[in-house]
Parts: sequence; structure tokens; C-alpha cells
Amino acid sequence: MIVPAPLVNACIIDNNKIYAYGFKKLLSIKDLSNQVTHFENGSDAIAHLRNPGNALNLPDIIFLDLSMPVMDGWEFMKEFEEIKSQLGKKISVYILSSSIDSHDIDRAKNIPSVSGYIFKPVDIQRLQEIFKNLQGIARQ
Repeated sequence: MIVPAPLVNACIIDNNKIYAYGFKKLLSIKDLSNQVTHFENGSDAIAHLRNPGNALNLPDIIFLDLSMPVMDGWEFMKEFEEIKSQLGKKISVYILSSSIDSHDIDRAKNIPSVSGYIFKPVDIQRLQEIFKNLQGIARQ
């Protein structure tokens, strides 16, 4: 009997609506996630995470752009570091950026909650590997 892989609840935080739409479609087409939440800035995402009414619907993984209005990716990570222990769930965060600046990459590596740095445009094999690892953790 084949046991289906557990579904991964994903979130993308990116102010580029067209990119976010395409990313959500890609995750759906590749059967990586059936639920993808989108926020256009870090502030809205933090508000969602902090809302106790969303406790049962928190993402397993967040894909975070760095350059956004209102609250950028770095500001989001600062807030996320402060609230992550109160969420009751381990959430993997991947920086998803077009920045190839080594300063940004090094800065991301020094944030404990950042699981990795992915360059745009996203590589589907890398995404599949990330989701496969997440599904393996969910089975344990």
C-alpha cells in the first residue's frame, strides 16, 4: 500500500504578484503543495503568524523575498526570530531572492531560522529536494 506524502503548507512573501502567482502555480503543478499562502510584505505575514486564530493553519515552509515595501525580508526575519518559539511549530524559512550579493548570502547564513538561500528564478529540482526533505521530516 502506497502511503501518500504528507502535504506541505507553504507561504511566499513577495511583493511581486506575478512572480508569486507563478511560484504558487509551479508548486501546485509539481504536487509540492496544495496550499500556498501569499503575502506582499513581511508585516502582513508577521500579523498572520501572530494571530492565534491561524495557529492550526501555519505554514511548514516560508519562501521570503528580501526586497519589499512596508517590511522587507530582513525586518521580517528579525521579527520572526522573536516570535518563532511562540508559534508551536517549526517553520523552515528559505530566502528567495534575485540578489547575488555575497553580503546578503552571508547575512542570511548567520540567521538561525534561515534554512537556505535560493536564487530567482527558482530551480525546480532544488524545490523538489526541499519539499522531499520536509515531507520526510513530517513522517517522523
